[in-house]
Amino acid sequence: MSIIEIQDTKRFNSGAEVREDIRNLAIIAHVDHGKTTLVDAFLRQSGTFRSNQVVAERVMDSNDLEREKGITILSKVTSVHYNGVKINIVDTPGHSDFSGEVERILRSVDGVLLLVDACEGCMPQTRFVLRKALSQKLKPIVVVNKIDRPGGRPWQVIDEILDLFIELGCDETQIDFPYLFASAAEGYAVIDPADTPKDIDPLFKAILKHVPPPAVEMDMPFQLQITNLDYDDHLGRMFGGKISRGTVHKGETVAIIKLDGSQETFSVTRIFTHEGLKRVDADQASAGEIVLLTGYPEVFIGETIANAERPEALTPIKVDEPTVSMDFIVNNSPWAGRSGKWLTMRNISNRLMREAIVNVSLRVEPTNRPDALNISGRGELQLAILLETMRREGFEVAVSKPKAITKTIDHVLSEPIEELHIEVSDESLGTIMEEVARRKGEITSMSKDEAGNNRLIFDIPTRGLIGFRTDFLTWTKGLGIMSHTFKNYGPYCGDIVTRTRGSLIAKETGRATAYAIAQLQERAAFFIQPGDEVYEGQVVGENSRGGDMVVNIVKAKKQTNMRSSTEDATVLIVPPKIFTLEQALSWLSDDELLEITPDALRFRKAILNDVERNLAQRSARQS
Repeated sequence: MSIIEIQDTKRFNSGAEVREDIRNLAIIAHVDHGKTTLVDAFLRQSGTFRSNQVVAERVMDSNDLEREKGITILSKVTSVHYNGVKINIVDTPGHSDFSGEVERILRSVDGVLLLVDACEGCMPQTRFVLRKALSQKLKPIVVVNKIDRPGGRPWQVIDEILDLFIELGCDETQIDFPYLFASAAEGYAVIDPADTPKDIDPLFKAILKHVPPPAVEMDMPFQLQITNLDYDDHLGRMFGGKISRGTVHKGETVAIIKLDGSQETFSVTRIFTHEGLKRVDADQASAGEIVLLTGYPEVFIGETIANAERPEALTPIKVDEPTVSMDFIVNNSPWAGRSGKWLTMRNISNRLMREAIVNVSLRVEPTNRPDALNISGRGELQLAILLETMRREGFEVAVSKPKAITKTIDHVLSEPIEELHIEVSDESLGTIMEEVARRKGEITSMSKDEAGNNRLIFDIPTRGLIGFRTDFLTWTKGLGIMSHTFKNYGPYCGDIVTRTRGSLIAKETGRATAYAIAQLQERAAFFIQPGDEVYEGQVVGENSRGGDMVVNIVKAKKQTNMRSSTEDATVLIVPPKIFTLEQALSWLSDDELLEITPDALRFRKAILNDVERNLAQRSARQS
């Protein structure tokens, strides 16, 4: 009997057919637990690639930023064939900042594969992605990955996963989950960790057995909910998802049902299905298939494409609300336009509106300033990724410090609270406990793993985590592990002091000199080096004390006709401190902006002129 023949079809409604030739599966996991590497193994062992074909590792992470950061940012669809069945596989982000990606993609699959690291076990994003899957009534296949790593504890992790299922309130069918053990990097899966590893075949068989084939209504009018958007320079806007029922043909007139209930009709110009990593042109597609369509320019996530004569809307997609916001401001520094192509409010606004169409967890709102927009997202990482993408596209923009979004709940000022998981050695434990407490974090759990590392769980305000990761790597010498996910809104926790040192502010425009830097470097850490151009109001370094200090960084040594034995000695200049975009966002003070251009990141005061800045500060204190 074949795998397909033993598929249990009793779970489906008798009124619907099932497509035994298709499985739609999403891979969900915490960051860096091996989702994309597992997809690599599927593609290689299913015959998608030729045996002699050279393929990059993590082939699904096609975005430059994904490769650089080692994380999945955008969900993507690929497909493989096994025993005559087409398996559509969706690789989803594991970071909670990209919850919108996870939320929408679960609408287009019939099962999920939950991947958990054999060493780390259940982490915050494991809880996050599993909660989303269980709420969609999806039954996961559990895979404990990286069992070949030293310190792996596969059976203990299975127990942890079972406890997590119970804690999240799974139903009776979900708690009886199938599980396997694997090493995605080595390309094998086994039923028991003691089994001799061979290939990924046991996991393919489990997918065909336990992931339900899509329940479809072929004879009903066509219906599809938009869960995926893309753009092609030649074809324009592309949109799609899983066809819920019926069939769509190229050239057919269909209806689009907007989120506000309004409807329009258009003609489907192209239909694409997925074969391996490629999109394949098709004349038609039927219920159960994941497709992309073209033919209509203004499409949003959650809208429904339906039969033009009998249009019926599907339930809109709901995603977690944003928790962090910042202002995007037109760059008005003296050097605006030096390296960027797009810097007007119109350019920036159009780009952000396009992003909001694709990214359902992003909010774009006006401010009381004509040259600024307020952007809200699920976390500072999501906003940093957006900014990095924009600067690579040629945009220039100035941004304010990220801030947590507060609400008034039952007449009480409330703020977002995160569940923070930390794993550190005894050497770093004291520092971490002290720093988290200073940021208003409260410990809820503490234990030790088999390697002797401390595992800590805290509840901490979202604003207490802004900039925390950078300091955390320093405190733990790069050896600590941290992750967090949104928990709930709680009462405002009070003021948090996250930056204790002031800024060094350039007094005038010019080139920084070694002479000026040498005079100050014992009392400051500089962000520039001799010869760099600076402008008035630019923040050129970090003061060793709490207050800001205006300095003449372009001051040159006076020329005289006198010499001494020491005054011309070589001065050693300390190399400048270099920031990544994420680090720069976390360092900002409330009255500062970060100028972001394609070739530079510059800190600056919001008000560049020293006199005007002092007047504004005095006015603020009096009011």
